[in-house]
Amino acid sequence: MSESEQQPQMDVETANAAEEVQDGVHNFSAEKDWVKPEDPLILERLEWFKDQKLGLMMHWGPYSQLGLVESWALSDEDGTWSRDDIDWTDDMEHFKSEYFDLNRTFNPIRFQPEKWAELAAEGGFKYLTFTTKHHDGFCMWDTHTTDYRITGPDTPFHRHKHADICKNLFDAFRAKGLAISAYFSKADWNTPYYWAPGMERGSFMWRGPSYDPTKYPWLWEKFVEFTHNQIEELLSRYGRIDVLWLDAGWVRGGERHQDIRLGEIVDRMRREHQPWLLSADRTVGGPYENIVTPEQTIPAGPMNIPWESCITMGNSFSFNYEDNYKSTRKVVNILMEIVSKGGNLALNVGPQPDGRLPRGAIRLMKELGVWLKQYGDAVYGTRPADPYFKEGYAFTRKGDEVYCFRLYESEDTEIKTELQIPYTGKVEAVQWFDNEESLSFTHADGMLKVSLPQQALAGPAPIAHVVRIK
Repeated sequence: MSESEQQPQMDVETANAAEEVQDGVHNFSAEKDWVKPEDPLILERLEWFKDQKLGLMMHWGPYSQLGLVESWALSDEDGTWSRDDIDWTDDMEHFKSEYFDLNRTFNPIRFQPEKWAELAAEGGFKYLTFTTKHHDGFCMWDTHTTDYRITGPDTPFHRHKHADICKNLFDAFRAKGLAISAYFSKADWNTPYYWAPGMERGSFMWRGPSYDPTKYPWLWEKFVEFTHNQIEELLSRYGRIDVLWLDAGWVRGGERHQDIRLGEIVDRMRREHQPWLLSADRTVGGPYENIVTPEQTIPAGPMNIPWESCITMGNSFSFNYEDNYKSTRKVVNILMEIVSKGGNLALNVGPQPDGRLPRGAIRLMKELGVWLKQYGDAVYGTRPADPYFKEGYAFTRKGDEVYCFRLYESEDTEIKTELQIPYTGKVEAVQWFDNEESLSFTHADGMLKVSLPQQALAGPAPIAHVVRIK
């Protein structure tokens, strides 16, 4: 996860050719590798997904108590980048034991799911992506497959009225009209069916299984059954799920030999429980990566497929005691670059170990909601418009109207009396979005020059000036 406020740019083809995960950050599949579904309902739901624009992502689990990166420090081969904050021991086997025991102290008694949902709705978010299980294998729902769960007897929170966190969170968000995207890690570093003690790798672990699935097919089959059972629980006992958001792209067939027969369980769940279900088998490609998911990056150009950039409010996906939250101006700039290129923004917050959201995140969500209440009609339900994102301008369209956002990087940016918009489309009229006032303009040689109203010239630069082009 980048420490910089500036989000990196990444060429789509380069990202596809690179390793699927580098330093815990996932690359993303190329547009050419996206497979268009044949099911008309899934195609309809993908158009629905494109309309949403803004989702709230949450990485939460026992690891929040340490303020460390989620799960990755357990993997010895990822230790060079993931263990920087482990300053109390050099014994990594002891650390891993300590980490797996964090469930014994995880007791977020200040968790109030209705307040989270109310804040998300106020902030203009349209769906929730929640980590039901990260790579460490700890389940945030009342699973019957393992005791390593939020409702397990060793977890003190199991006595709480909101103990089944997924159920209470999903119900609260649906009650506010938000859709549900269930994050699920295909890898599981706690189950002996994946990291099996005493197997080929010994104690030096990596992100994959501790054994070769081709040599131990019976053990791998147990893992496949375990995984299918967990996915079925989430998709049959927890109400409507709109997206199954699958992490751990290295769990795949082919040369990886980690085929969990994902299509088998997804197709059955669509037949039996959730016919509208979208799946995001990230970095794998093929028919079950309905949504492509760049992480901590924005594609260099527009992509004409369903996609979603997951980007943090601060620097970390999981809770960090010393995180620095982005400004609302910065997040709006990120949002509008993504939307103008055809994507959604999944804006991530890591809840605190006590069950509250950090104050910096709350401030950001509220301020973002105020801005979207004013300009949301030019954001939600739109599609990209040429030239997309160029020279500080972002473009969206809805029907035969184009919305142009002049984005200002800081309040000290000079406001000129005239917008010089690099737009080559047909122009019959230009309106000030705030009050539909007609604005004078000239349009020649690929440049639309629009005179700003007097009220736009006073004071510091706003986050954006928005005009409607007809």
